[in-house]
Amino acid sequence: MRPLDLSAVSWRKSSYSNSDGGACVEVSDDFVAAWRKSSYSNQDGGACVEVSDDFAAVVPVRDSKNPHGPVLTFAADGWASFVSALKDGELRA
Repeated sequence: MRPLDLSAVSWRKSSYSNSDGGACVEVSDDFVAAWRKSSYSNQDGGACVEVSDDFAAVVPVRDSKNPHGPVLTFAADGWASFVSALKDGELRA
């Protein structure tokens, strides 16, 4: 797995950070992802998962019905193992 190079990223203090300098969270708006609907998504508009292939080390995943909502980020090798298990029928509902 290739490491994610964050050296050129612009960071800003999150509005959820403590204003006195403690407990700070920094975020970046530099990561723009091109999303695609997963081939495992339901095609009628329900149960849709979108993923991005734009980052070598991680796979962002979101609910297509809430595109401005939270994004789950998985290590690329973990995501690949998960997809392989789905394809091989190893995961059952």
